[in-house]
Amino acid sequence: MMLLVVLTCLLAGCLAQKPHPCSSPPLLSGGLSVSTQNEKLWVYGTFLYDALGQRFRIMELGTYENKSITYDALLLYREKTMYEINEHDRTCKKKPLTADFHPMAIPKDASLLAQYVLGSSSGPGEGLLVNTWIGDLPSKAGKFMSTFTEFGCFPISTLYHTSQYGWVVTSFFNNVVGITDPDQLNPPDFCLDEEMRADKEQTDFLSLFLNKL
Repeated sequence: MMLLVVLTCLLAGCLAQKPHPCSSPPLLSGGLSVSTQNEKLWVYGTFLYDALGQRFRIMELGTYENKSITYDALLLYREKTMYEINEHDRTCKKKPLTADFHPMAIPKDASLLAQYVLGSSSGPGEGLLVNTWIGDLPSKAGKFMSTFTEFGCFPISTLYHTSQYGWVVTSFFNNVVGITDPDQLNPPDFCLDEEMRADKEQTDFLSLFLNKL
């Protein structure tokens, strides 16, 4: 009985602690969806995230102005290189990647907006404890509001607001720790001889979607 009381007190103490900014697992894969406030773009896709090697791959299907679109991009931040990949035609475009790598994490200067339960808190397994944070985008490019799980620091959703595009909503789901096929974070063999193309526009995670607008 005494052990049960001690464990209950420890659990209550943990839940009472104020949430702190956190970082997602360094190797992560899952699904995501992206939509814009002007309703022109809706995207559903899968992603591979490697914070250790600073690599990210996004493979998406969706619609833009009621037209179907597909996109496959591999971002290698250490090499400052981005590959636009067409597996079907075995073609590739190699472009400079000018943006810095930003880990999937809550910045230390972000402010906690709220902690709450998604679903229900009536019984075990019926809800998910999450934290919502607000802050500024890099270089003061706009505002963001991000929701991550309290335990594990898995991303749930992020809202970016910029003066040019309004709100851009990204939702994450089916997150899995690890990457089942690490080769997908390396350029395909048909990309290796591709010459770098000149591209003056900055490319980052957000612009992968916004450049379609």
